[in-house]
This record gives sequence, structure tokens and C-alpha cells, in this order.
Amino acid sequence: MKLLKDNLKMGIVLGFIAPVMGMLAFKMYNFPTTPIGTFFNDMFLDSTYRPLLSSFLTISLLVNALVFTIFIQFEKDKTAKGVFITTAIYGFIILLIKTFA
Repeated sequence: MKLLKDNLKMGIVLGFIAPVMGMLAFKMYNFPTTPIGTFFNDMFLDSTYRPLLSSFLTISLLVNALVFTIFIQFEKDKTAKGVFITTAIYGFIILLIKTFA
């Protein structure tokens, strides 16, 4: 399967895309009638949504954990390493948001 190629760059790309998919799934499940632009604008810029923002971002990282686990299962260590690197970057950003926002 071409998707399961062992490649660090692909892991990094997947690691950045997977949380975005998690964010979209979170939005569709919890706020199905809110337009996507309004949702992201409110989530990141409106202070009333600030407590929900860190939860929103943290839950989106669960998708990365799933992707990481899949690549570890298939012994694609370079790809899993790329996913882990992006997960650490996202985690650091969430920590900054939670600390300073």
C-alpha cells in the first residue's frame, strides 16, 4: 500500500493534516449548523470560546495518536517519527495558547 510508505516527510505532512481533520470532525459533531468560517473565527478570536479552544485542539490531536499508532503497528518508524514530531509541535502550541491566552 503506497500510503504506508516509510518516509519522514510523509509523516510530517500527515501529522499536520490529521489534526485538521479532527478539528473538522469536532466542528461537525458539536456545531453542525454553524458555518465553518464563523466557527473558526469565533473559536480562535472570541474570548468566550477560549476555554473550549484548548479542549478543541487537544481532542484534534487524538487523530494524530491514531495515525501514529497505525504506523507503529505497520513498523513504519520513520513515518511514525514524523507524526510524533508534528504532534509535539501541536502540543507546544496548545501549551502556549493555554498559558498565554
